[in-house]
Amino acid sequence: MTTLFEKIINGDLPCEKVFENDRIIAFKDIFPKAPVHILIVTKKVIPNLQSMKEEDLPLIGEIVKVAQQLAQEFGLEEEGYRLLTNNGNHAGQVIHHLHFHLLGGGPLGRMVG
Repeated sequence: MTTLFEKIINGDLPCEKVFENDRIIAFKDIFPKAPVHILIVTKKVIPNLQSMKEEDLPLIGEIVKVAQQLAQEFGLEEEGYRLLTNNGNHAGQVIHHLHFHLLGGGPLGRMVG
């Protein structure tokens, strides 16, 4: 089954793209949970963090680098930001395609109530 993110990657669905290279795409979340809410998505279909193979692990470093770049571009460096991924249903993962949320632009509060 094709995920929503695959449709965005393939150009079948629009997005407000803020970054793209051969391995990663980043775009604004359509249901933001913070003033800045960007999704950083692997173009390779990997269901979640736990499903990553050893050869996929360099993507994590690249995702962090993209997050740092976007944090600078969106003015999040000074006050801080959150970079997170959900792994599985109990963690709240809705789309089973590896992605990270870059959140910032105001106080985020506690992560877990």
